[in-house]
Amino acid sequence: MGREATCHCKWGAEEADCKVLLEGRELILRTGMRRRVPRTSMMDVAARGGKLVFNVGRDHVELHLGPEAAQRWAKTIAAPLPDLASKLGISPTTKISVLGNVGSEELKAALAEGIAARGKEIDLTLICANTQTEVDHCFAGQTLRGPLWIVYPKGAKSQIKESQVRDLLRSHGFIDTKVASVSTKLTAIRFVKRKSPA
Repeated sequence: MGREATCHCKWGAEEADCKVLLEGRELILRTGMRRRVPRTSMMDVAARGGKLVFNVGRDHVELHLGPEAAQRWAKTIAAPLPDLASKLGISPTTKISVLGNVGSEELKAALAEGIAARGKEIDLTLICANTQTEVDHCFAGQTLRGPLWIVYPKGAKSQIKESQVRDLLRSHGFIDTKVASVSTKLTAIRFVKRKSPA
């Protein structure tokens, strides 16, 4: 999951109090100043005197997060980013069933790390949808056991809303356990079958 803070920010010659988010592959500044930079563009990242410091191009950046938070953020940024296959739980032995059209090159590459499922031997189900109707259709007359991922377009213009996906899956006995960014245009929610009370 990402990190979030409200702090004083210095970016080159500009200073302001900002809301700062570290989400997946990018750092986002909102409110006082607006910036969006890939983590790969953040150079010489360090925690110094309660500040997270780094360089982006010619700009020196300081985020006044406090000593403990600055250390945590620096450690998070320094850690290697997981590839998409790892985020989705796909390994070379994972048997995958795919419903819907996989339009994303990133997702195709991640799925290529696993094995196409045959028959009822399925370790992971992936549902790719662009509309809520497509999600609903996957549950019509089928028994999906999970774990499964619902992959759909992100953003305000998406025809699929996270709350609707959760409501539908919960009505089929699933609970959501994880959210992952698939690409700049796609997001995904992981669901597992709810355990029956003993």
